[in-house]
Amino acid sequence: MKAKTPKVTQNLILTGVGGQGNVMASRTLAGMLVDAGYVVTIGETFGMSQRGGSVMSHLRISPDAVKSPQIPQGGADVVVALEPLEALRVLTVYGNPGTSLLANARPVYPIGVITGERDYPSDEALREAFEALTQHYWLIDATSVGLELGNPVLSNIVMIGALAKTGLLPFDRKMFEKEIRKTLSADKRTQNLRAFDAGAAMI
Repeated sequence: MKAKTPKVTQNLILTGVGGQGNVMASRTLAGMLVDAGYVVTIGETFGMSQRGGSVMSHLRISPDAVKSPQIPQGGADVVVALEPLEALRVLTVYGNPGTSLLANARPVYPIGVITGERDYPSDEALREAFEALTQHYWLIDATSVGLELGNPVLSNIVMIGALAKTGLLPFDRKMFEKEIRKTLSADKRTQNLRAFDAGAAMI
């Protein structure tokens, strides 16, 4: 699917839990879009703990102007979630009938669920909620691909590859490769490109 070039500001929220590589993914996306000529404003919020707490990055992608770093409630055009319950949390606040969702299907259980104090929604309940709260959604098991590649954190790059294939944002593989050349060694670039390609193949 060919990426659309936005003529108006697009609002994207990238969410997950600490330790999933949320911030790295948001910075990579922003870097690609800035190189493509867009003005990108990032706002980030972090949960109580670095690992396991909620992490959310707001990306406001404008063709010509700096925007407020916080997306207004109900104002998300796209939600990319590295964890499915975090997707639901974000959608209930920032979603609207036109929001598109790309979510990793693999849960990261909160401490309350692990100790038996709270319940985690079933796969069926999550899918029903996504159906009701979005225009359309994709649910992929990005974590399994990361594990196959040797590092579950690579699920964040799998999600970026999948996002590129949806055509929701104006970036592609060449732009991704250019971006990671700035910071990653050759062996890490190869691994990240494999993760990107695997994500694209899941859409």
